[in-house]
Amino acid sequence: MIRGVFAWADALPSSVWLRESLNAFPILLTSHVLSMALFAGLVMMMDFRLAGIGNRSTSITDAQERLFPYQLVGGIVSFVTGALLFYSKPLTYFSNFHFWLKMLLLLLAFANVAYFHFKTYATV
Repeated sequence: MIRGVFAWADALPSSVWLRESLNAFPILLTSHVLSMALFAGLVMMMDFRLAGIGNRSTSITDAQERLFPYQLVGGIVSFVTGALLFYSKPLTYFSNFHFWLKMLLLLLAFANVAYFHFKTYATV
């Protein structure tokens, strides 16, 4: 059932175009990697600040106010480009263990960000 949906998406003309385009796929992949690096790097900076390891001269509130808009942009661009990359090869990714492991780790990273934003940051 689910595999059939992925096979249908794999055969759509736009999916084939993304997969076979000389420019679209590499641009998407590059954008995805850069946006993930932006998002993950800024999350780590905030986590280090909370742990008292990094940039102690900046208050936690100030660091959050400065970093969060860029975290949001990185997360949104990463999500959109990742969805398009998945759409370009749905059957390939559907049967790839490492893809699903990455999705699990991203879910945990998102939970970390959400917990900080709604719980920890509210008490700072």
